Amino acid sequence: MMNTPKASVARNTAPAVTPFTEDLRGFVERLRGAGELVDLHQPVDIRHIATLVDQSDKALMFHNVIGYKMPVLSGIVRSAQRAFMSMNCNSYREVEAVMTHGLANPIAPVRVETSATEEVIFTGDQVDLFSLPVPIFSIHDGGPMITAGVVMARDPEYGIINTGCYRFMVKEKNLTGIDIVTPNNLRHYAERALKENRPLPISISIGSHPIETVAANFRAALDVEEMSISGGFRGAGLRLGQCRTSDLPYIADCEIVLEGEILPTGWTQPEGRFGEFTYLMGGLHWNPNVRINAIMMRRDAMFYALHMPFEYSYLGAAALHQPIRKALQATGVHVENINVTIGGAAYWHAVVSIKKQAGEGKTAILAALSVSDIKHVVIVDEDIDVYNGQEVEWAIATRVQGDRDVIIIPGARAKPLDPSLAITPGVVPTGAKVGIDATIGEGIPKERYERVAFAYADTAKIDDYVKGKADALLAVASVDEKALDAEILEAIAEQPTYYTDLNKLFARVDFSTFARALGRLHAAEKLWKDPVGRLCVKGSRFDAKPVK
Repeated sequence: MMNTPKASVARNTAPAVTPFTEDLRGFVERLRGAGELVDLHQPVDIRHIATLVDQSDKALMFHNVIGYKMPVLSGIVRSAQRAFMSMNCNSYREVEAVMTHGLANPIAPVRVETSATEEVIFTGDQVDLFSLPVPIFSIHDGGPMITAGVVMARDPEYGIINTGCYRFMVKEKNLTGIDIVTPNNLRHYAERALKENRPLPISISIGSHPIETVAANFRAALDVEEMSISGGFRGAGLRLGQCRTSDLPYIADCEIVLEGEILPTGWTQPEGRFGEFTYLMGGLHWNPNVRINAIMMRRDAMFYALHMPFEYSYLGAAALHQPIRKALQATGVHVENINVTIGGAAYWHAVVSIKKQAGEGKTAILAALSVSDIKHVVIVDEDIDVYNGQEVEWAIATRVQGDRDVIIIPGARAKPLDPSLAITPGVVPTGAKVGIDATIGEGIPKERYERVAFAYADTAKIDDYVKGKADALLAVASVDEKALDAEILEAIAEQPTYYTDLNKLFARVDFSTFARALGRLHAAEKLWKDPVGRLCVKGSRFDAKPVK
């Protein structure tokens, strides 16, 4: 048994570069100074934020979010350049060097007695998550999502602090879900707490610097504290403050801290759907609930909404398009587009999109590899842009199983100039050809590949807002809460409805009022989800059932 965790003895090694102690506000100022952030001061509907960020090539600061008292920041690392800036770098090579040095030289966090994050504190009945400008993102979101939460929990065995990033769906004024479907350290802690029928305390730091998000997402060993890795990246120990309702730290000088407990309900509560990092709409998840016991924040806090869901010779390449199309057409495969890539030296790599029928992914591979010196070919469905490397890679990541979809043909004709081939004097070289069938496999439901689409994208356009468009101000009138709640239940009684669609049906009331009504219904245990994540009446024939 290890008595002293590695993280507690992390060496405060002298950094190779000047220590980097910038917080989120410092990063925002750098973005603003570099022309990488746009400030919008006109009234903006919170429901439009995600789609506006999706359309913007800059980070956005919404200073006047209708119905809320704090600004919303989003999109700060939504480009390669801004991601480099967040790591105080200018290129991928520099980021790699920083991470290599930081992982080899972790620096333990520094505890502080207080920080600006403790200027305003709410506890008990004062806790009101609906007062925070938590937006919806994707078109089928299950509700408002906190996406930038850096979560800390204490390992009951080693005593160290584990850190990770998780999203939280706001359900009631003091209740959220937490998405810990994937096996990881926090899930391990929560499972142990569940067996002992006790809650697991956590702290949720919102609005910390992106470096902490990078470090928190690093899969460290159970006995290593991720925030020591953050210190290594920074070349200086990260400042941590102390929570008020639990013996846990938080990231000092972040914008907002939620102090909560993962309740011992197990993975039984329906959560989502939500746009995933795969660019797909995730399915309904079963997760525990989190009770929020306290909120601490800066007096002039801003809410950071991490935006999801969402970077030779041309003549030689062009010359190969025609024979590839001809070879595939000879097999009866319907070819959509072809890209003989520049990255493949204009000879060896082709990406081909087809209008696929059963088995034609493999047929297309064999046909394309028969052409000239083509060495590697990727076959994709017609919905993939063959000229967009990110989309092609995404298709490979989400549609390929190596034992089923990768074909290797050894001993094929090869181009002598291929530097990867062994040289044997007097012998004509042969090599391997590889085909990847990155089409949707037979028997896989097409519904799994429903792409992320942002709510209100058809009406909220970033160009209009940059030119000064302002959303209409909804008067917050007195509402008969019981009547509104009953009307909402009636609306979903016979037709389960996605959160955003239901909200459109009640557009006469402001979003905060609508969200609170859903919160009341959830607290009264009248809301549930159907199998695709739509709201329905609990106990109705539409109910989704937990997976045993």
